[in-house]
Amino acid sequence: MQEITDKRLYKRRRDFLKLGALASTACVQNLLASQPISQILNSPIKNPQNLDITDKSHATTYVNFYEFSTNKPEAVKLAKGFDATGWKVEVSGLCENPKTYTMEDFFNFEIEKRVYRMRCVEAWSMVIPWIGFGLNELINAAKPTPNAKFVKFTTLLDKSKFPDQNATFPVLKYPYVEGLRLDEAMHPLTLLAVGMYDELLSGQNGAPIRLVVPWKYGFKSIKSITKIEFVSDMPRTTWQEYNPSEYGFYANVNPNVSHPRWSQSSERVIGKLFKQETELYNGYSEVASLYEGMDLKKWF
Repeated sequence: MQEITDKRLYKRRRDFLKLGALASTACVQNLLASQPISQILNSPIKNPQNLDITDKSHATTYVNFYEFSTNKPEAVKLAKGFDATGWKVEVSGLCENPKTYTMEDFFNFEIEKRVYRMRCVEAWSMVIPWIGFGLNELINAAKPTPNAKFVKFTTLLDKSKFPDQNATFPVLKYPYVEGLRLDEAMHPLTLLAVGMYDELLSGQNGAPIRLVVPWKYGFKSIKSITKIEFVSDMPRTTWQEYNPSEYGFYANVNPNVSHPRWSQSSERVIGKLFKQETELYNGYSEVASLYEGMDLKKWF
């Protein structure tokens, strides 16, 4: 059995521990966010489509995170100083290797820089350079049982950190829940992101770890994850609970299926003057085989 730790992983773990040692004397999130993640990671950026990256100022301010606020500028304001000290993610359910992961643990996976389109159901879009690792790595480590057909994700429930969770009449039913079919979760494009723009995630962008599924509308890319569960039945997601006639489980980007209140045929690219046509699966045609034979208007 191989017991010697790979030198590359050891160095990555050591660098992260150095940051952790510094953080023990002050707010961990502020210190980590101030460290360019390129000091830890030397992997090349993957941008095979040569996409024009959205300016960081837009991507970190034009955000949806209803746990803070439905108002985008207010959400950014309320997320300032978000404290992710001691963050843990519980991986459980129908798997052979359940485990509770720390953020340090995640840096032992193969961290990459990937540039992805992001398309919001509100009909705007961005291109973001993410930093993270393939969800399939975590799934392979967990070893789902044959009965596991879906992956359920849950956001942190903490009324002291998220104002809308503490509201008398919250906008959504919390905690926020999302899900993927197991084969979708295993697709090489599906990412667990810990950073963007060479820095760790800020509060408003889903610190300290979030899902990124680039061929689906942005609300599927759940933020601030605390639980990942392997389940046999399709999980009921937050937006399905909110309005099942408008938000289906799959939420694949499809310009031919309009939202009941607006068209999805085009999108406003944040930071650019003109709209552009929306592509099926947000331009990621390599996922089409996942939905072969499905009625994409029924399974929206």
